[in-house]
Amino acid sequence: MIPFSPPRMDQKIVDEVTKALMSGWITTGPRTKQFEKEISEYTGAKKTVCFGSATAGIELVLRWFEIGPGDEVIIPAYTYCATANVVLHCGAVPVMVDCLPDGFNMDPAKARAAVTERTKAIIPVDIAGFPCDYDALWDIVRDPELNKLFKPSGKIQEALGRMALLADSAHGFGAAYKGRKLGSVADGTAFSFHAVKNLTTAEGGAICLNFPDHFDHEEAYKWLTTMSLHGQNKDALAKTQKGAWRYDVIAPGYKCNMTDIQAAIGLVELGRYESETLPRRRELCHRYTEAFAGHGWAQTPKFIDGESETSYHLYQLRLEGFTEDERDAVIAEIAERDVAVNVHFIPLPMLTAYKNLGYRMKDYPFAYSRYTNEISLPLYYDLTDEQVDAVVGAVVAAVEKVSHRG
Repeated sequence: MIPFSPPRMDQKIVDEVTKALMSGWITTGPRTKQFEKEISEYTGAKKTVCFGSATAGIELVLRWFEIGPGDEVIIPAYTYCATANVVLHCGAVPVMVDCLPDGFNMDPAKARAAVTERTKAIIPVDIAGFPCDYDALWDIVRDPELNKLFKPSGKIQEALGRMALLADSAHGFGAAYKGRKLGSVADGTAFSFHAVKNLTTAEGGAICLNFPDHFDHEEAYKWLTTMSLHGQNKDALAKTQKGAWRYDVIAPGYKCNMTDIQAAIGLVELGRYESETLPRRRELCHRYTEAFAGHGWAQTPKFIDGESETSYHLYQLRLEGFTEDERDAVIAEIAERDVAVNVHFIPLPMLTAYKNLGYRMKDYPFAYSRYTNEISLPLYYDLTDEQVDAVVGAVVAAVEKVSHRG
């Protein structure tokens, strides 16, 4: 069986995790702080905060930005449920917009049309690690006419004076937009380090902060880390200092900090990300594209557009002219050939939780058309060239069988 996306685990990671375990410090500590520092250096962000998940980080940033009941946050209809869930958890309304006619990412024109006096943020999603059109999104949040609609509900919103651009780049670590690494492009950028991501910490995530210079990023960092530890104003490492046991809880916070065990994995992965991980994933994607070049039904993804380049997180193959049922039949046939594939994603309005809130799939036709014939193929560092050839063979055979059946 060729799996879909197992993590890269080798002796180097085992050794570093063992060092963390034997160091006497396994929760949030020096390794987590070092990981945050190195992420900032890699991305060019002004400050980075690590969390137990990217989802937790996005929610805390929304709360730091004072988003709550009565507010609206613009998100794509084509994304994983986490993007919408965090908005709902804050008591705000997710305002969904459709994809671009020729891609998976949010259509900036639709986002612009969705802005109201209640809009407090836009959360674009870099699907498969391909950067959104950030220039167009910045034009929206900086538009003087749209900013006349903006009504701040707290001192942080007032200090920014406009909607926030908070990117969900769970797939995008290492991607570049016009020569700049994601993490330094939006006001805030969330990365996921889940087990299937390019860079993993088993579970975990980070928020890169890149607000205007007049913001106190150190103060924002302090608030976010405090709120990730139940609102306690001292973490465990600080409390170990001589006589420093006393602490306060400044607000009822959450428990979503990253541990040093996780950071130990992340530091290894980050250290070899540009030299090993991205080059190999790039090679694998190009091998897939070359193999499918002679098949008219195969719509292969783009990886470079001008100065922007994806993180090569997913290989999203689309089957030209296939219906949703036909695509599902192809997936079943691929599975019979011992290859695991996936679909990214089921659009939010198709899911029960959002249908029950009144969202309708017919309002997002491009999102539906992207979904109906998409198949994500296996893509991970340890995937061999021979396995890629086997995946391609399985896909071609499955497509031909389903086509003949029709």
